[in-house]
Amino acid sequence: MMTKARKLKIDISEEIGTVSALLVLPDDATSLLVLSHGAGAGMEHAFMESLAQHLASNKVASLRFNFAYMEKGGGPDRPKKAYPAIKAAVKKALKYSDGLTLLAGGKSFGGRMTSQVAALGELDEVKGIVYFGFPLHAPGKVGKERAAHLADIKVPQLFLQGTRDPFAKFELISEVVDGLEKATPVRIEGGNHSFQTLKKLGIPYEDTIEQLAQETAKFASNL
Repeated sequence: MMTKARKLKIDISEEIGTVSALLVLPDDATSLLVLSHGAGAGMEHAFMESLAQHLASNKVASLRFNFAYMEKGGGPDRPKKAYPAIKAAVKKALKYSDGLTLLAGGKSFGGRMTSQVAALGELDEVKGIVYFGFPLHAPGKVGKERAAHLADIKVPQLFLQGTRDPFAKFELISEVVDGLEKATPVRIEGGNHSFQTLKKLGIPYEDTIEQLAQETAKFASNL
């Protein structure tokens, strides 16, 4: 059963302006996730839409929003614009999160930007960070430099990673997680950066999205 999304506006700052947001808040929600989109597609991308609905069916509400560039044009926002957007979205979520466990995170770029804000200690109300495909390195340029700040995050972290993701060699993500105090890796078998699996595995895409939602719900219930 679909949970209707409520359209909202988020005021980021006088300089950056206002962006659109979508709140999916099921009646039986026990947690709320501030969900940032990836670099190439906004909050209404099919993956984000499907994920929000599967989260809702697992008692996880979500607040999706667009970074400013997605509505105003140009390439992905630099931290100077991305950080305030995430903080403004979390502030907005607080209006709807009474009695709910507040999470933050996102798909690829959105998750990485959220992690950087959390590492600066600027997401005090957030109890856990969720990454839907953390972009650890560029394809073909394997390395762990982008993970250096993760040790500064004080709350638990959940890494949902496909085993075929060219932006994060799974063995390398596992090494990163092993070096963190409160972090959990979840192996999405055969998944690429969009969590699509090989046909020969016979795993429907919706089943993979459901797995992401269930793992998020389980993570939230343990906070």
